[in-house]
Amino acid sequence: MSDIVGDSGQAFLAARDLLLRHRRDIAAARDAFRWPAPDRFNWALDHFDRMAAGNEAPALRFVAPGVPETSISFAALSARSNQVANHLRACGVRRGDRILLLLGNVQPLWEAMLAAMKLGAVVIPATTMLTEDDLRDRFERGGVRHVIAAGELAPRFAAIAGSYSRIAVGGAPGWHRFEDAYAADPAFAPDGDTRATDPLLLYFTSGTTSKPKLVLHSHQSYPVGHLSTMFWIGLQPGDVHLNISSPGWAKHAWSSFFAPWNAGATILILNQPRFDAGHLLTVLDQARVTTFCAPPTVWRMLVQADLSAHPVHLREAVAAGEPLNPEVIDRVQAAWGVTIRDGYGQTETTLQVANTPGEAVTPGSMGRPLPGYDVRLVDPDGAEAEEGEIALSLDPPPLGLMQGYLQKDGTLRPPEGGLYRTGDVALRNPDGTLTYVGRADDVFKSSGYRISPFELESVLIEHEAVAEAAVVPSPDPTRTALPKAFVLLATGFEPDAGTARSIFVHLRARLAPYKRIRRLEFAELPKTISGKIRRVELRRMEAVRRANGTLGAAEFLDD
Repeated sequence: MSDIVGDSGQAFLAARDLLLRHRRDIAAARDAFRWPAPDRFNWALDHFDRMAAGNEAPALRFVAPGVPETSISFAALSARSNQVANHLRACGVRRGDRILLLLGNVQPLWEAMLAAMKLGAVVIPATTMLTEDDLRDRFERGGVRHVIAAGELAPRFAAIAGSYSRIAVGGAPGWHRFEDAYAADPAFAPDGDTRATDPLLLYFTSGTTSKPKLVLHSHQSYPVGHLSTMFWIGLQPGDVHLNISSPGWAKHAWSSFFAPWNAGATILILNQPRFDAGHLLTVLDQARVTTFCAPPTVWRMLVQADLSAHPVHLREAVAAGEPLNPEVIDRVQAAWGVTIRDGYGQTETTLQVANTPGEAVTPGSMGRPLPGYDVRLVDPDGAEAEEGEIALSLDPPPLGLMQGYLQKDGTLRPPEGGLYRTGDVALRNPDGTLTYVGRADDVFKSSGYRISPFELESVLIEHEAVAEAAVVPSPDPTRTALPKAFVLLATGFEPDAGTARSIFVHLRARLAPYKRIRRLEFAELPKTISGKIRRVELRRMEAVRRANGTLGAAEFLDD
């Protein structure tokens, strides 16, 4: 590798170490931090392998109910990923080729990610829940040339024609065996330098409002960009970090790959056939987890247990994916003395805004812009506003921002026009923190007042009968729209008039009249395969019902 690459590795470590020094002082970190500007950079070769040299600390630990814990050291994983890279090269993988990666939380996933990076290939992470039609879409729009999948998933590809190499973990008829890599040479020589702007990851978004977009990230935007995520979580060398996330989504790369290993922390993976809050609480204690990240859905399930009966060793606890309701934060603080810190980012970026270690959390706030991000709130014309769409200045672009959206014809549409608009709306508080209002498409007006679904959902979730909720506009000839709640009930509650009446009483006591939820329906909530609520489906269904004058099977009206 050239001296330029070495210099880039040094610049990355210098930026990392600055954030570690200022990890409890966001003002100092923002003032001092500058994104490193590498010319050539390959995170797997220039950071991970250097960190792993002679390092026998565990890089990965795997725990699952009823089976012994397994682990692999940084040094061993570095050598193993070299073997996998050599094997993939023998299977025809070349620089720039696109690899569809369809694996669960198994060690070969991390081996394959590092190996693909070393080769300069482009990884398309995918969830194992994808259907045949989903896979066909990935092939057609993603330009897949190679597949690495669990052997039991091989039949899903039987109807997908084309010339692409097939590599199966565990083996499958007609497929290369992934495990043959373990006999390959543990020494790897790259075929040349990797430019920092070379493509690395191609993500399909979760598609909450439309068909999934294709987000392209480079060898710098995610590996280096996730220094901001490392800073938010509060990761330090030697930490044991547990992130509850499924492979195939950007959050898995954020918190189960780049951010922990940027800091030199151990990644703990919990594999459960079905989510079990009690087992998770046991693991947090027995594995001595120090930093923990989970989506709001998991936190809501955890607080239904007696947290005070489960000791933990947590220094940091964070939530991302959707805003977290303040009541959940209060319950965890009361039981464990740890404050869950919310953070905001997108598949298109790394963490942009967050409550960070050492800062007092403003109730309901998602925190402050992170080092390296110039965050604006703008109105539809792009003017600064106290409440507006979250946007990132492109002068200069933050290094953690995607290269752009890949179009159907294969061209790249980069962010342009001076601002990257996120599609999310926030409010600036007097102390400078930002409060999430909602997706621009989700915020609506009722009797001339702007209604934030998230605000109403936060009040709903405080009721003991409500496990999850989604608020959408219900068309009304007088008020334009009325807030309607779709509610998923907690265990032990019945979808009847008594439960609805109790929830309405709870809402009347806590919401101004113009915000009051007038309609409530008990129902399952439609979600993307990444677990995000598809409010767009609920809005469409409600519009049809109001046009037809019909009610849902378990719908109740407030008098």
